[in-house]
Amino acid sequence: MTSESILAARIDDFYPVIPAGGVGSRLWPMSRPERPKFLIDLLGTGSTLIQDTVARLEPLGAEVMIVTGARHADAVAEQVPQVPAGNVVAEPSPRDSMAAIALAAAIIEARHGEQIMGSFAADHVIPDGEAFRAVVVTAIQAARTGKVVTIGIEPTEPSSAFGYIQAGEPLADAPGAFAVEAFTEKPDPDTAAAMLAQGGYAWNAGMFVVSTSVLLGHLARLQPMLEAGVRAIAAAWDDPGRDDALAEYWPTLTKIAIDHAIAEPVAAAGGVAMVPGPFSWHDVGDFDSLATLLTPDADGVTRIGRVPAVSAVDSPGLTVIGGSKPLAVVGIADAVVVETDEAILITSRTAAQRVKDVDL
Repeated sequence: MTSESILAARIDDFYPVIPAGGVGSRLWPMSRPERPKFLIDLLGTGSTLIQDTVARLEPLGAEVMIVTGARHADAVAEQVPQVPAGNVVAEPSPRDSMAAIALAAAIIEARHGEQIMGSFAADHVIPDGEAFRAVVVTAIQAARTGKVVTIGIEPTEPSSAFGYIQAGEPLADAPGAFAVEAFTEKPDPDTAAAMLAQGGYAWNAGMFVVSTSVLLGHLARLQPMLEAGVRAIAAAWDDPGRDDALAEYWPTLTKIAIDHAIAEPVAAAGGVAMVPGPFSWHDVGDFDSLATLLTPDADGVTRIGRVPAVSAVDSPGLTVIGGSKPLAVVGIADAVVVETDEAILITSRTAAQRVKDVDL
């Protein structure tokens, strides 16, 4: 069965999971602990990142599940009312991506038995939903062979902002998928350039597709206390004992990312596959990357949520977000000015990564 024919209907045993965590500290003051970036209309399109993510995944699977912090659960439920209330899973505290994804897997399996699940971050920008879904279908087919499957993004530059996946030989029993030789943490620019020159590398976007039993089986072997903890919580999730189980087991779960807990060790044993993702993908991590996704107005100024006048004098590449007063910028190239009800930020696109160091 081809990807195109499968896309004509939902895949009944596929459950998309959206981990919605993190603050987006490089996008301060737009993004704040009480208003993380996945809850923001970051591109000025009229929909938030999590709304876009749910809309992108809904055509694929049986049900969408979202795992988010307890403080954000109500806002998430309000923004995506089409997701059943029982599928918005609230974490009492952050325990990193492995605990969130494993809890979702355990709840899905407790409710429905073994299923195929996919984990996709809430804050990525993927303009071509059809191309994305076609790649996910290929990954689902590969996951049916028992592999942990990741989607590798075709690099557009030797970026040091992402980890890399080294692809090996094509898999005979999973058309369109390749064996994963290794994962590489964020390299320096020279190393990234050498990887791209060599070929066979993709960006690691943190997307995983895998059978729930395969994922939890690897976890039982590699992180047994974590697996036992999420199993115990999941067994009580739909019963009155949920709060007691969370209080007992959640604080004991190891804080670890899925890359370190599962992807890297399982890849070393030959258990991970990669499906290339040729679609456009953006991890909007700072104001520089955000500005690349926006179209300047006729005067050369890029605006989001901005009505009052802006004057850019010898200041090409100006990006202005929000604000209620007229603004003038003189003699500063690639400036970024952000105003919210709580704070004002003035920076440049070249210094955008340093916004995370703001202490306010």
